[in-house]
Amino acid sequence: MTTAEATEAPARAIPEGDPALIGVPTFIVGATALGLVLTGYVPAGAVGASIAIILPATGLGQLVAAVWAAAQGQSAVASVFGIFAGFWLSYAVLVLGLTHNWFGIPADAAVSTQGLFLTAWLVMIVLLTLASLRLPAAFTLLFALIDLALALVLFGTVNGSASLTTVGGYVVFAFTAVGVYLFLGAMSAATGGRSLPLGRPVLS
Repeated sequence: MTTAEATEAPARAIPEGDPALIGVPTFIVGATALGLVLTGYVPAGAVGASIAIILPATGLGQLVAAVWAAAQGQSAVASVFGIFAGFWLSYAVLVLGLTHNWFGIPADAAVSTQGLFLTAWLVMIVLLTLASLRLPAAFTLLFALIDLALALVLFGTVNGSASLTTVGGYVVFAFTAVGVYLFLGAMSAATGGRSLPLGRPVLS
């Protein structure tokens, strides 16, 4: 062995696998819980019912998937999961903060605080939707449905319309169904089967 060979740093092994197999199912379970809250499965005062799933499962699951994707050099995938990690974790903090008065927000500012949260994330996910136009169409559909759900819940919240919020909850179930499709395709490919068709990108 030459001196150069002896001193050369060993190559870093790149983790293998598909981060979507963690990111997508943890997204599905959190979205299902959120949809059930928005459609009235639990009383309006029990908005925190979904946090036991969203905080430890969905938020952390998205974060793990983002780190895994980044370690593989999958920057776009890491960005998507990182964005949704931020969404789900900040949603959990918002709900816990409002229900436990962590931030000193007066009761009469609770609605505008929720409106701020929803508006900020609607802007971010719309931007993500536009950035996804070169991805297979299933991803653009997923993000567009999330945009619609956020918009409906935003208008329902600021206008005190339970019906708009409920419709937003059903749209949550719609994008959850797209997530299920993506998960089944990823799992099929990971277990030696054929991946499911995801559609042509809007922009080639």
